Amino acid sequence: MSKDELDPRDAEIRDTDGEPDRPGSSGPPDDAGSPMPEHGGASGVPGGSGRDAALGGDPSGPPHAEGGGRHAEPREEPAGTGESAGETMSAKNESRGEEKTGSFWKELPILIVIALVLAFVIKTWVVQAFYIPSKSMEDTLLIGDRVLVNKLVYQVRDIQRGDVVVFNGSGSWDEENTVVVEQPANPVSRLFTWVGQQFGVAPTGKDYIKRVIGLPGDTVECCDEQNRVLVNGEPLDEPYLYPGSLETHQEFGPVTVPEGRLWVMGDHRAVSYDSRMHQSDPGAGTIAEDSVVGRAFVIVWPLNRITTLPIPQTFDRLNEETAGAAAAAVPLALGAAAAVPVHLTGRRVWRRAAKADRESSPT
Repeated sequence: MSKDELDPRDAEIRDTDGEPDRPGSSGPPDDAGSPMPEHGGASGVPGGSGRDAALGGDPSGPPHAEGGGRHAEPREEPAGTGESAGETMSAKNESRGEEKTGSFWKELPILIVIALVLAFVIKTWVVQAFYIPSKSMEDTLLIGDRVLVNKLVYQVRDIQRGDVVVFNGSGSWDEENTVVVEQPANPVSRLFTWVGQQFGVAPTGKDYIKRVIGLPGDTVECCDEQNRVLVNGEPLDEPYLYPGSLETHQEFGPVTVPEGRLWVMGDHRAVSYDSRMHQSDPGAGTIAEDSVVGRAFVIVWPLNRITTLPIPQTFDRLNEETAGAAAAAVPLALGAAAAVPVHLTGRRVWRRAAKADRESSPT
């Protein structure tokens, strides 16, 4: 196709494309043939004259914004977006982490004091751990075992035969082979020793653990034809004894246990320095019920030795007889307790009746 054959409009477009763009050329031409300026403000003029110069216009700078020739201000990103947001969040997280760490170390001494107070309260009135330092209760208890002692049980029931009890023997049961605990001279070491004793990881040197054989009023003696211990004439079959203990039994008694006292023996009879060996002491070998700290009911350490310490069946019949005697005494006790208020109520009723009779009779 020749140039002459082109559409005149195409030629006009081709000529226009060859010229540089001029500001404001999009507007309709005026009467003089020059393009009209855009409404709404002056276009940017090279040289920064007039209002642009007063505003600090720079001809070499970025293009001017429409409407007044002002420079286009770069928009600031809102806080919390982009890299600045990540840095802010990271700073906040670090600050919170530092606050938590600081708070923990500040509260740690308080937590330790609270834990020690609670441990003291629990071990004084509820449960206490004890360390086994001797062989006197083998094989039931071994050296190094830790047992928990229930201090509340005897508030709801009486001591029973077969109970393994911890008691304080200070002043009367000081044995020759008692473990002596030397108190460190260093106050800090002394504190750690005391804490260890409270948690049962160290011996106290004054507490003993034995099995209750006789209660107040019981008659205990040894031995029958099979070398067994007898309680109230009843021989005891004791499967918990250390092997060979029956052969080591020596004759003693009969001994009647005084009121308020107990006859106790170890399960390893050959090495147990128990009631049999203290018969020349005050109490004739017995211990005071008031000296009992509590009942050992479970072994908690080492882990492979965890087990309970129930009352052996050999004591069932004896304990049932005691419980039966106590049950038989209940009606008598209740009658005695009710006698006084019944008597007082009867007297009050009789007086009122007498007073009413006097008031109703003629004078």
